[in-house]
Amino acid sequence: MSKTTKRTTGAVGFADEYWQVNYASPEEMDGIGNVQSHVGYIKNLFGLEFIDVSSVIDFGFGLGHLFEGVLKEFIPFKAVGVEPSEFAFNEVKKRDINPVESTKLQLYNTDIISFCRKYPSLKRFDLGICTSVFQYLNDDEIEEALAFMALKCKYVYFSVPTDIELKRQVEELEFFDEYAIRRSRSKYQKMIKKHFTFVSSRVLESKIHFDEETTSFTDLLFRF
Repeated sequence: MSKTTKRTTGAVGFADEYWQVNYASPEEMDGIGNVQSHVGYIKNLFGLEFIDVSSVIDFGFGLGHLFEGVLKEFIPFKAVGVEPSEFAFNEVKKRDINPVESTKLQLYNTDIISFCRKYPSLKRFDLGICTSVFQYLNDDEIEEALAFMALKCKYVYFSVPTDIELKRQVEELEFFDEYAIRRSRSKYQKMIKKHFTFVSSRVLESKIHFDEETTSFTDLLFRF
């Protein structure tokens, strides 16, 4: 199988084997074993700035641990989850991650780009989540996804491994992600800054909804 085919496959999800092999020890993985640390960070940061989180959308929720943690903490009135991998999607469906009946939760087994194109009239969300997803998208897909996210989300809790981090995975964890596209930090930042302002570690603020005059984040020194 060529690298091009593998990368395309990564963008539209992974087969069962990928999850069973690469997530054999989930408690050691970022966003799974340390879910409460991530959720606590979001809670405290947004609480410090008196920012309400009443609606959440997760772009590529994987096995759903971070998504579930956010749902339990904020109890949003509406939540949407998107995941292309059938195996991961079914695992989350079986686990029933909705903490309360009052949260209107909708899960979609589709890739991010197809979702963006199918639901252009989707209403705005307070918080989007997109962690460790963009390394599986090509440049055009990233541009389309970012434009959609900036339009539909006030804030996005975001992470993606750069080329240096992917190299470290090989050296320190002996894990080579054959599906991941290697990009530099500067390239990711250039793409993201068209649509978002970096307001804190992992937190992006939509340039469509906020600027320096209207932002709820009070430390203007750290905006870039």
